[in-house]
Amino acid sequence: MNQDISPAALRQAIRTGEFTGNTSGYSPGFVQCNLAILPADWANDFLRFCQANPKPCPLVATSNAPGDVGLPLLGDIDIRTDVPSYRVFRDGQLSEEVPDISDYWRDDLVIFALGCSFSFEEALLADGLNVRNVSEGVNVPMYRTDISCAPAGPFSGEMVVSMRPFKAADAIRAIQICTRFPSVHGAPIHMGDPGLIGIDNLELPDYGDAVHIAEDELPVFWACGVTPQVALEKARPPFAITHSPGHMLVTDLRNSQLAVM
Repeated sequence: MNQDISPAALRQAIRTGEFTGNTSGYSPGFVQCNLAILPADWANDFLRFCQANPKPCPLVATSNAPGDVGLPLLGDIDIRTDVPSYRVFRDGQLSEEVPDISDYWRDDLVIFALGCSFSFEEALLADGLNVRNVSEGVNVPMYRTDISCAPAGPFSGEMVVSMRPFKAADAIRAIQICTRFPSVHGAPIHMGDPGLIGIDNLELPDYGDAVHIAEDELPVFWACGVTPQVALEKARPPFAITHSPGHMLVTDLRNSQLAVM
């Protein structure tokens, strides 16, 4: 499928099952979102967790009321069908991974759409930087760290990060570019020795795919929207739904609308 496809056309392809892959590089120019869906009686604490941890959990939109399946701010969306792959959690444990959550939907569910690093990749590419997961055609590597998030109610846990390698000068440029996009994780949180943030082996990501790192390149780490999945494991709500890592909600909101000039 052509990666320049419009967000609406991509969501339609996802609804029909024509597209089931990871969304990195698709619909350039448009915001992609991580997803967390929780029962209403857990929603306020999760909202406070996002507010306390804006780097890994930058909130872009929420549903207007429990049970709503749309996110009007982000486009003509049916959250039950418009993400390529979902994860269903029961009591904090991953129970299944499915391409459609229509049969799982409940009238008490609240949607949280969180900013995704795939959105700022466009700006990096436009500046001539080599975004390795895009050039290699794989999902971005993501790792659990030992960086503690600020707790809120039952929600806590360690931050997940995504990694892209750059030469030193390009890493500095990437920091400058991403600082303009706080709503999609903003500037990196670490670069260099992964052991300093609790990562043992870059060749074995916890989520996504490993990418090549040249000898003259530094690994650069951004806070990642998979972090809420770790928080769900800790909080153990009876039921929750997220996106599968790398399989995002692609919206009609333009990345430029989130940039801070």
